[in-house]
Amino acid sequence: MKVFVTGATGFIGQVTVEELVCHGHQVVGLARSDSSAENIKQAGAEVHRGDIEDIESLRAGAKAADGVVHLAFIHDFSDLVRSFAIDRTAIEAMVHAMVGTGKPMVIASGTMMLSKGKLGMEDDHAEEDTIFAERAKADELLKAMSKDNDIRGISIRLPPTVHGIGDKAYVPMLVSMARKNGCAIYIGNGSQRWSAVHRKDAAVLFRLALEKGAAGATYHGVSEEGVKVKDIVDIIGKHLQLPVVSQSDKEAEQTLGFIAQVVSADNPISSEKTRKELGWEPRQPHLLPDIEANYFS
Repeated sequence: MKVFVTGATGFIGQVTVEELVCHGHQVVGLARSDSSAENIKQAGAEVHRGDIEDIESLRAGAKAADGVVHLAFIHDFSDLVRSFAIDRTAIEAMVHAMVGTGKPMVIASGTMMLSKGKLGMEDDHAEEDTIFAERAKADELLKAMSKDNDIRGISIRLPPTVHGIGDKAYVPMLVSMARKNGCAIYIGNGSQRWSAVHRKDAAVLFRLALEKGAAGATYHGVSEEGVKVKDIVDIIGKHLQLPVVSQSDKEAEQTLGFIAQVVSADNPISSEKTRKELGWEPRQPHLLPDIEANYFS
């Protein structure tokens, strides 16, 4: 299959390209710079120049492909609403380029949109009162356009911790803030749970969804249903030799900023349906041993 991959040089995109190439797919990666283009070539893929806001480039890439894996996203935490809107526009453009073909389009979504404190299932809908619900609009758009335009649209919800060497997201942010604040911070009693997956396991799931995922399906890229936030913070405190401190939600908003919303979220997630339908079997290290081994060197 000829697969157009956006975000091909990103943290998840790199290993997804490798996974697709290793399984015989012809990959075309979106590149906005010469360095990105070179990385894509070195991975054994072809280069398609453009970016997530270049609508004509996205349409051309999607139209020429047998399937699309959409991983590009603008991680601007100061204006996530704008980032979500750009994402939806990009998805809509690529879907229009695939109208009537029945071709697969797999997009990355997130588990943080689901209700807090209960085990999230693949068929659950997003909460409407959180910023993360904005991301759910992309899932809804894809499903609606899949039905109307005859493509095989699939959403993969990823957990707050997609981990592995090279991670620059929430765990590294907590490490950086601990250094800045002189202590590792959790909220309340620290019993909040984060679901997690290693980026290489996530890459396998994107390939499987592309190859055999059901039209309109939502899958969960989760290998661990729930890791306690305090266990994560304890490791950070131990390695940095800093005190581990509990704060209230209000205090954490001041010391942690936006990430306080993530630290306070209890987000256990099931992937039972995903594993059963796609035969997905995560094999990579779990979150806590991965943090111990790779996040402080």
